[in-house]
Amino acid sequence: MLIDVPRERVFDLLADLSLRPAVTDHFITGFRLQRMNPRGVGATARFRLDRAEHWMDTAIVTAERPHLIREEGHGGRSNRVPVFTVWELAEGASPTSCEATVTFWTEPARLNDKLRDRISHRRLGRDWKRAMLRLRALAEAGTPVERVGVAGGDRLPAFAR
Repeated sequence: MLIDVPRERVFDLLADLSLRPAVTDHFITGFRLQRMNPRGVGATARFRLDRAEHWMDTAIVTAERPHLIREEGHGGRSNRVPVFTVWELAEGASPTSCEATVTFWTEPARLNDKLRDRISHRRLGRDWKRAMLRLRALAEAGTPVERVGVAGGDRLPAFAR
């Protein structure tokens, strides 16, 4: 998908998991951050695919600015299905544009997980395509995006004692 902003800006949007619901909330529900720092390697989130009864999690394991973000996690029953998402950002025709792609896949080992996976991936193709359209609109608009906060986190002290 061609996005008419520099890829560094798109990278910053994708590398911050607290902004992810702005792009994926049409098919992901219950999104919550698992760490205080939602940016870069180590950022973790937990969510549910809209049509699934099981939770999934994702963690950014590689963030090579400005061209690659790789996420790994687990989902399905008992969190036994490995889940992968790769965001790739290539330079566009001009220095102020980029070509963005997302690849999402799972690696189920059990037969019933494979059958469930095959059914859900048919629908997920449309959902990820819509997410990319939303990413383009969000990046090109340049308006501030509401962030997801961490629930239950320790409050930071207002002053040092």
